[in-house]
Amino acid sequence: MKRKGFLFLFLLGGGLWLQAQTIALLKYRGGGDWYANPTSLTNLIAFCNTNLDMSLNPNYETVEVGSVDLYRYPFIHMTGHGNVVFSEDELANLRNYLIGGGFLHIDDNYGMSPFIRPQLKALFPELELVELPYNHPIFNQKYQFRNGLPKIHEHDNKPPQAFGLIWEGRLVCLFTYECDLGDGWEDYEVHKDSQEIRTKALQMGANILQYVFTQ
Repeated sequence: MKRKGFLFLFLLGGGLWLQAQTIALLKYRGGGDWYANPTSLTNLIAFCNTNLDMSLNPNYETVEVGSVDLYRYPFIHMTGHGNVVFSEDELANLRNYLIGGGFLHIDDNYGMSPFIRPQLKALFPELELVELPYNHPIFNQKYQFRNGLPKIHEHDNKPPQAFGLIWEGRLVCLFTYECDLGDGWEDYEVHKDSQEIRTKALQMGANILQYVFTQ
């Protein structure tokens, strides 16, 4: 019943833009710091409400992978630096959420990649992570990113990459890698990034939310 309720709300067309909607941060097990970047979602929400005329709840929620509350949120954000472990029940819950219309954005905050990739394979064993081309709609919402993801922080001298899991033609999971996108959403005092870098990060984040809420 909760899943059907989520689907009904999610498929209301423009309704998600007309009433306050809440996005959530994913809490997971394994020891990774799921709580990293505590100011990032608050700032992204404020940016979207101001610049995209969205009506997002200014306060995000925290939701556990195996919780039925997952279905209350059309957009789930996940971040961290370390280990990630999903149980079989959590995998089933997250899979049903994504197949049913939900969206998961995973932002590797440097160090998560070797742990999250096996979990994503367990989540959708029949799918492969595919790199999104620069002409993908997610890079071409209100803000144009003709070269894909912006580079926010440098670690290993690698280009930023956006990977996706695509279920029956729909992007259900976005994995941003070597980008540190969420760092760029944080308060200036945290990383002291330039205004140009922070603006690019917020614009890319806004594109992700606009894509999710209009597809």
